[in-house]
Amino acid sequence: NCRYYIRYNTLRKVKHNPSHSILVIFLLQTQNSSPDPKHFTPLEKRAITPAIPPPTTTATMSLADIKADLTALVQEKSCGPILIRLSWHDAGVYSSGALTGGCPNAAMRFASAGEGGFGANAGLPDVAVGLLKPIADKYVESGVISHADLWALAANVAIEVMGGPAIPTRFGRKDAASADESVESQMGRLPDGDKGVDHLREIFHPKGFTDRDIVALSGAHTVGRCHADRSGFDGAWTEAPLKFDNSYFTEMLAKEYADETTAKGCPQKKHAATGTIMLISDLALLESPFKAIVEEYAKDQEAFFKDFTSAWVKLQENGCTDLRETL
Repeated sequence: NCRYYIRYNTLRKVKHNPSHSILVIFLLQTQNSSPDPKHFTPLEKRAITPAIPPPTTTATMSLADIKADLTALVQEKSCGPILIRLSWHDAGVYSSGALTGGCPNAAMRFASAGEGGFGANAGLPDVAVGLLKPIADKYVESGVISHADLWALAANVAIEVMGGPAIPTRFGRKDAASADESVESQMGRLPDGDKGVDHLREIFHPKGFTDRDIVALSGAHTVGRCHADRSGFDGAWTEAPLKFDNSYFTEMLAKEYADETTAKGCPQKKHAATGTIMLISDLALLESPFKAIVEEYAKDQEAFFKDFTSAWVKLQENGCTDLRETL
């Protein structure tokens, strides 16, 4: 009949000019009666079959995709500081002194025990891990990246989004299978905010850090704030707590702080006019020889960024082996 005659002759042209496939679809769709697909040739079937995008697989998930999702999260939720703290406390348990072992292994995922139950980690297993859950569900559950690598990458993306340096991330951290892979305690591994210079050295030197590294890493307090319901301390360190710059050092040197006790009974220092705070461990950096480094970073943000990057990468990789440059 005429309908099939048109179809046949049009398809003969399609063989020589694929652009005519649009005409084929039009002709088939405008017949008075619906064509019977069983009479279609393979070429016709291809012409009228809608294009279906390939399913998302691990092969189509890239590092750029993960970074884009993390960037969107930080921008939407303003959660950069807590993502930095998550990575810091995951990796910061490492020690090679009287205490040994520890590494970034995302053991805080197990919130009821081990590192997930440390007082120093309050707010991390629920708030920080909860914020990352949609991204973890997308990329970790499919085997693209480990939780521990995701936490490190999230912190580094957050630092850059908030104006800080671009920090390289290597991959290959292995996730803890249970809370049993946690270190035994936070004591002697994570710093206390109400202690001074000797304590800082006792914590950081066994991790392989110098006094200069201690000052540089402390500069991460340029973002974020203390929450009384988590640490007992209360307040932001700087007037722009979502901007990663050298304000921590400039404000520390420029302001006068008075003693204060928080509602949770924790001693801290507060600047009356702005409400910003410093912990005892922060102002310990104004003692020699730390003060000279604080003054250097206050004058030279690029020097701070350079030293922070070096010390931060070391922190994130302590206790790890066989890390690689790609996913």
